[in-house]
Amino acid sequence: MAELSVDDLNEIIAAGTDISEFVLLGTGLVQALPPPSVREAVRAAGLGLEFMSTEAAVRTYNVLASEGRRFAAALIAV
Repeated sequence: MAELSVDDLNEIIAAGTDISEFVLLGTGLVQALPPPSVREAVRAAGLGLEFMSTEAAVRTYNVLASEGRRFAAALIAV
């Protein structure tokens, strides 16, 4: 998770609230706090940030998509 940078989310951040309400971030095998720079950049773009293990994020993605929610997903492969 320490390797995650703002550059990894540039497209999502640039689009901002035009495409989503928040970013669903899958952090790998375990839930981990994203670096402060990532949290601050997402917040500055007007987006919320939900982070959890990638396994949980995939399940959450399916529920949110079925509800028609507007969100962006960034999933770290496990």
